[in-house]
Amino acid sequence: MVGRILVQGNQRIDPETILSYLPIGVGDLVDSARIDAALKVLFRTDLFSDLKIELVGSDLVVRVVENPIINQVLFEGNSNLKNDKLQDEIQIRPRGVFTKAKVEEDVGRIVELYRRSGRISATVTPKIVQLPQRRVDLVFEINEGPKSGILRVNFLGNVQFSGDALRNVVVTKESAWYKFFQSNDNYDPDRVEYDREELRKFYRNRGFYDFRVISSVAELDQNHNGFAVTYAINEGKQYRFGKMTVKAELKKLNGDILRQILPIKEGQLYSDEKIEKATDALTFAAGAAGFAFVDVRPRYTPNPGKHTVDVTFDIKEGPRVYIDRIDIVGNTTTLDYVIRRQMGVAEGDAYNRALVDRSKNYVKSLGFFKDVDVTTVPGSAPDRTNLLVKVTEQPTGQLSFSAGYSSIDKVVADIGVTQSNFRGRGESLSARISAGSLQQQVDLAFNEPHFLNRDLQGGFDLYAQRYDFTQQASYVTTSVGGTFHVAFPLAPNALLSTRYTIRTDDVIVGDSLCQPGAELVSIVLCEQRGSYLTSLIGYTLGFDRRNDGQNPTRGFFVNLSQDVAGFGGTVHYIRSEAHGGIYHGFAKDLILSFTGAAGYIDGWNGDTIRITDRFYEGGDTFRGFQIAGIGPRDNQYGDALGGKLYAIGTFELQVPTKLPEQYGIHVALFTDIGTLGLLDRNNKVNPNTNQPLTAVVDDLGLRASAGVSVFWKSPLGPLRFDFSQIIKKDYYDRTELFRFSTSTRF
Repeated sequence: MVGRILVQGNQRIDPETILSYLPIGVGDLVDSARIDAALKVLFRTDLFSDLKIELVGSDLVVRVVENPIINQVLFEGNSNLKNDKLQDEIQIRPRGVFTKAKVEEDVGRIVELYRRSGRISATVTPKIVQLPQRRVDLVFEINEGPKSGILRVNFLGNVQFSGDALRNVVVTKESAWYKFFQSNDNYDPDRVEYDREELRKFYRNRGFYDFRVISSVAELDQNHNGFAVTYAINEGKQYRFGKMTVKAELKKLNGDILRQILPIKEGQLYSDEKIEKATDALTFAAGAAGFAFVDVRPRYTPNPGKHTVDVTFDIKEGPRVYIDRIDIVGNTTTLDYVIRRQMGVAEGDAYNRALVDRSKNYVKSLGFFKDVDVTTVPGSAPDRTNLLVKVTEQPTGQLSFSAGYSSIDKVVADIGVTQSNFRGRGESLSARISAGSLQQQVDLAFNEPHFLNRDLQGGFDLYAQRYDFTQQASYVTTSVGGTFHVAFPLAPNALLSTRYTIRTDDVIVGDSLCQPGAELVSIVLCEQRGSYLTSLIGYTLGFDRRNDGQNPTRGFFVNLSQDVAGFGGTVHYIRSEAHGGIYHGFAKDLILSFTGAAGYIDGWNGDTIRITDRFYEGGDTFRGFQIAGIGPRDNQYGDALGGKLYAIGTFELQVPTKLPEQYGIHVALFTDIGTLGLLDRNNKVNPNTNQPLTAVVDDLGLRASAGVSVFWKSPLGPLRFDFSQIIKKDYYDRTELFRFSTSTRF
C-alpha cells in the first residue's frame, strides 16, 4: 500500500502537475504491473526523457528526467528552400517540448518537401545545442544534393498517338538547358501518379474505353544525373456511343423526353466529358422541373464485338435536403450582402445542385474574387445542409497606363484609377485622364449595381474631352457633357440599359484654312465648323451566354443599341449598333473566337450627320490601322471624314505557348476584316458650286489585317503587344504595324 508519493529530479515541472498525470494515489495497492502501466502513462505526456518508479517501503518514488525546452529552431545548408517554407512544414516550435519522436517526424517532412521539389538525394541531420536550464537549440543540417531532373519520358504500347503527343499530355517534362521557364522537369512520384490519370482522361475522352496504364516506372541513371520515366500503356480499341437510355423513377419525369436533351448521339466517339455534361444536363432539367432532390448515375454496358458502349442514366429521387444556413468566409473587403444577392438560393430553400453551381458562377462574375468555392457542410439535422461560400479576394482597384506610338500619332498615354468594388459595396468608381498629340480627356464615372435597393443598375459619366484631329482630319473638337443610365435584367442572361446624354460639341477649323476659293483643308470640314448641343435618349439590349465574362472559353454574347438625338438640342439623328461574339475552346489554351461589330447612323428632321457623330475606326478597333486610319477621306488634303456605316469582324485563336502558367504569357493569332463608309450627299459636293468633289473617296472598300497578339502578365503589370500585317487596304489608308499597352493593378 502506498503511504507517500515522492517526486524527484524535476526542475521545471511542478510535482502537482506530475501527480495529476500519475494513475496511482496514496492508499492504493500497487504491484509491478501497475507501476509499469504508470510509467507508460507518464511517458505518453512527452514531458520526460527518462522515468523510474519504485516502491521503497511504503513510499512510491518517482524519479524523472525532464525533456528540454526548445529555445530556437535553426536551418543550415538550405539555399533552394527558404526558412519560412521549412518552418511552415515542421511541427516543432520554439518554447515547445523537445522529443526525439517529433524531431524524427520533422526530418521526414523536410526530406519529403525536398523530394517534391526534385531533390531526391537530400538528407537532413538534426543537431542539438545544449543550453542552461534544460533548454536546447535544435539545428537541422541540410544537404540539399543535386536536383534530380527528367532525362527521358518514354511510352510503351502507344500506337494511335505519338510519343511527342503524349508528352504534351503528361505534366512531367524532360529537362533541357534551354527550358529555363519549366518547373515540372524534376522527378516527383506524386506527379508521375497524376500523369497516369491525365493519360487515362486523354484516351477515354477520345474513344478508348478500355485504356489502362499498365505501369509507370522511374529509373535513376548510373551517374545519378536524373530519371528516365517510362509509362507502359494498353490503348485498347476505339469505342463509340451505342444506345442511350434514360430511366426515371419519378413519375412526373419522362425518360424518353429527357433523352432528347442529352448532348450525346449514337455513333459519336465515346468520351467521359460528354457523360459528365449529360449528367449535369439531366440534373439541371430535373431541377428546373421542380425536382431538387435527384441522383443521376450512368451505367455502362460495353459491347467489345461492336466496339460500342451503351449508357443508361438512372434518375432516382435523392434524400430531401434543405439549406439551413449560408456562411461566407474570406471576404475581407466585400460586404456579405454583395455576395448574398448574387446567390440563386437562400436559407430555407431546397438544395438544388444546379442552382448552387449557377450561384457560384454569379459570384465569380463579379470579378472581385480570384477564386470562389461553394461546398456543403452538415447542418443541424440529417435533412439540413449548410453552404460554405469561400472566396479569395483579389485586387479590385486598377491603376492603368497605356501608351502607343505611330508615325502619325506620335506618343499617346493615359492614366486612370478604377475601383470596381468601391467601399466593398460592389459599386464602381473610376477617374481617367488622357493626354497625347491626338486626344486629351478627363472623365469621372460611377455605377451602383443595385440602384434604389432594387435589381437596377444606375450611374453617371461626366466628361470633358478634346480631340486634335489636325493630323488626320485638320480639325479640333471639344466636348463637355454627361450621361445618366439605368439598367435592369430582363432574364438571367439578358440586360436592358437605358440612358440620357446631354453634351456640347465644338468643331474648330482655323479661319485661315477656310478662305473661300483658297481652302487649305477639305471644304467639307469648313462646312462643319461651329457649336452643337446634343440631347439624346438611348438603350442597349444585351444577351450574354458566355461561361466566363472575363476569360470565356464557351458561349456567345450579343449587344444591340440605339440612340435617338433630337429631344431638345440642335442635332437630330438615329444611331444603331450591334456587337457580338462567340467562343469555342478546343482545349485549355486553344480557344477560337469570332467577335464583330456593326453600326449605322442617319439624320432626321432634315439633318445630315456631322463629322463628330460619324464612325471612326482603327487602332484598337482594327489592328494594323491607325486611329481614323480607314474610311472616307478627302484625298486632296488627306483628311479623314468618318462614315455613317461600319462593319468589322475579328477571328482570334489563342494558342498554347508551352510556358508555365505562372509566367502569364499567352499568344493569340488574329485576323481583322471590315469596312467603313457611306457619307451624306452634301459631304460629296462643293457647297459653292454644287459640283461633285472628285477628291472625296467613299467606296466602302474592304480592309483586312492579320497578326499576332502577345499578352504577358509581367512584374510591372499586364502587357499587350500587337504585331500586324496588312492584307488589304486602300491606298489612302493610314497603317501601323505595332501597338502596345500596359496596366498595373493594386
